[in-house]
Amino acid sequence: MQVVANTFLERFPKGGQFAVYGEMGAGKTTFIQGICKTLNLHFAGSPTFSLVNEYTLADGRKLFHFDLYRISRAEELMDIGFEEYLEIGAFVFIEWPQIASHYTDGMNTITIRDVEGVREIVF
Repeated sequence: MQVVANTFLERFPKGGQFAVYGEMGAGKTTFIQGICKTLNLHFAGSPTFSLVNEYTLADGRKLFHFDLYRISRAEELMDIGFEEYLEIGAFVFIEWPQIASHYTDGMNTITIRDVEGVREIVF
């Protein structure tokens, strides 16, 4: 996964907003952990309960890692200031982005899935 994370950062060195799709256990969080490692960030784990983890890169830019699995209504995104995060992040990764489709339509996508026992990652 680390090799894929390195390749990803070569392709998107300035960051961007990424909707991360995949089934439970597909490797979404592990992929983002690899991104953090490559960027020399201390990975804090999945933000399943806090909804978002915020990291500051050495150059002062931000990386936001969202896990929207526990969000049941899109309106809840307004309560956490979701739209503001999209405006300030150098990197924004959103796991379970389906609930935020109003914001993620047209966003870069990362899809992680198991294909006959082999993990496939498409970005």
